[in-house]
Amino acid sequence: MMVWMLLGAVVLVLLVLGSSVRILKEYERGVAFRVGRLRGPLGPGVCLVFPGLDKLVRVDLRVVTLTIPPQEVITRDNVPARVNAVVMFRVTDPERSVMAVENHAVATSQIAQTTLRSVVGRADLDTLLAHRADLNDDLTSSIAAQTEPWGVEVAVVELKDVEIPEAMQRAMAREAEAERERRAKVISARGELEASAQLRDAAITLSESPASLQLRYLQTLLELGADQNSTVVFPIPIDIISPFLNAMRQQAPVDPGVNGYAPGTQTGQKDPR
Repeated sequence: MMVWMLLGAVVLVLLVLGSSVRILKEYERGVAFRVGRLRGPLGPGVCLVFPGLDKLVRVDLRVVTLTIPPQEVITRDNVPARVNAVVMFRVTDPERSVMAVENHAVATSQIAQTTLRSVVGRADLDTLLAHRADLNDDLTSSIAAQTEPWGVEVAVVELKDVEIPEAMQRAMAREAEAERERRAKVISARGELEASAQLRDAAITLSESPASLQLRYLQTLLELGADQNSTVVFPIPIDIISPFLNAMRQQAPVDPGVNGYAPGTQTGQKDPR
């Protein structure tokens, strides 16, 4: 009889020990309570948790990716938008994550949603579209300041999608098109200005060397002849033919009857004939 009682006690002890063994992975920590009092963090590895006396809460230390559902916000310039984001956080203090908040994941999600609406509501549409990095930093610091007492570290907060009304999209498309046209006109005007400056310098250079000017005219004739045109109109500058015109004027005979004066008469006296 004693043998059977001893054997039953041994079996009972083995069953209790078997049910008390808990294995915590490397990325897990256990927060144990004995008769309602905190024992402290356990793990990783094999831990003993006695049934009826101890209660074990497993805490994952890995980075958790939390997707914030789309939030309806109104920007500072009164533009409605739908914005969603992603939050990456991890538990740094297992005890506080259990003792300070009921469910740290749900609490972090709620804080992230409210902070997202608040931060985006303080920014205008241009900042929301073009300066997301600043908004991400603002969101990260704001959420991390509220989750730090819970033993939760917020590593990254990134805005994912920004949806704006279709009418606003069309207005932005028209604005972008007008901006591109303005840039095109400015570039064209700058090109014409630079071209005119280059032409002015070329004209000054050619005017200083008549031989270069004649070579340029000959080159132009060669280019026109290459097109097999039947008629070629080639302008000749007056500077080239002016010496010949002056020589012809000097060699031309003077008409004695010009201006009504005859030879041998005095100035201001008309010919009596």
